[in-house]
Amino acid sequence: MENRKTSVFSSALIWFGAGVSIAEILTGTYFAGLGLTRALLAILLGHLIGGAMMLLAGLIGGLEGRSAMETVSMSFGTVGCKLFAVLNVVQLLGWTAIMTYDGAISAQTIFHVGVWFWALIIGALIVLWILIGVTNLGKVNLISMALLLVLSAVLFRLVFFGGGHAGSASGADQMTFGGAVELAVSMPLSWLPLIADYTREAKNPVASSIASVLTYSAVSIFMFVIGMGASLYTGETDIAVIMTRAGLGAAGLLIVILSTVTTTFLDAYSAGVSSVTVWHRLNEKHAALAVAILGTAGAMLFRMDDITNFLYFIGSVFAPMIAVQAADYFLLRRADCTAKFHWPNLIVWLAGFLFYRWLMALAAPLPVGNTLPDFLATAALAAAVNAALAVRSARA
Repeated sequence: MENRKTSVFSSALIWFGAGVSIAEILTGTYFAGLGLTRALLAILLGHLIGGAMMLLAGLIGGLEGRSAMETVSMSFGTVGCKLFAVLNVVQLLGWTAIMTYDGAISAQTIFHVGVWFWALIIGALIVLWILIGVTNLGKVNLISMALLLVLSAVLFRLVFFGGGHAGSASGADQMTFGGAVELAVSMPLSWLPLIADYTREAKNPVASSIASVLTYSAVSIFMFVIGMGASLYTGETDIAVIMTRAGLGAAGLLIVILSTVTTTFLDAYSAGVSSVTVWHRLNEKHAALAVAILGTAGAMLFRMDDITNFLYFIGSVFAPMIAVQAADYFLLRRADCTAKFHWPNLIVWLAGFLFYRWLMALAAPLPVGNTLPDFLATAALAAAVNAALAVRSARA
């Protein structure tokens, strides 16, 4: 186990950076069709559900001093965990490309020099963040977060007190309340396979896990509300356009680039950590750098404007995964699995995955979305199956 070096404050700063995200603002624009009250309720409920699961994952990693994928091996086996490590690397590479693309598109709206140019600049800064390292980013993050906090507050004021009038966004009118809740859940849920990569290095794992989730959730909600407000009160879904019209110029560009870098750095870094789980000879930092470079190339070459199906796929994979882990660690008090495959848990996860996809196909989505009922059902099934197997083993 590595020496724990990160403080509670440093952990909070890292996850502040994760929450300040152009992608979260853009996702928030989809909520405007619900109206202000219902949109706010959906955003809050979704973050409550997703944040609770994120906390469980952070606590397991922090208390055990293990990376995210190492904690997965505790429930699914030393080889079985590689399935989730591969899926995690794929989603993190996808996020790296998507975030870089979104940042480049927004930066291009402010200063027209080419999307490829801004993608290259953002990618280079992500590489710099990786080279500095997660345990050495304290002062850099402090300065970056202070700037982002001020500039985000300015953006909030422009959206809600800039003289716009409430309306509705054209693209969001068909979204149900349950669908909106699920979309809000999907953002904190996408961080679930990553958070232990940071809490494992915490001096106080419980306090750092709580601080990380609370900080991320508060900032993410703030970003969602900015996006929702932009669509509802200004009729715009492009935050960069709002900043340009307000004359922010360079300040707006700073928001776009810093928010993209501080968020996407976490994706690339954790992709490196997960890669080592699959290919043990890899170096974490080298793998993270490779992901950052590949993600940048993807952002320069492909369009990535609609990510809703990507978000729902993440939910269907990782909601049942953390359900099995939570049942194992917190209910059954099983700290480790030394077998190559824990087939009962893998089968339970598959059942949870299929149940989530079935819930998605329902004509009328549940008011609480798909993740919560899937989590509860999968956790209950995992606890029942493993308890029955324990009884059977004791009698043998």
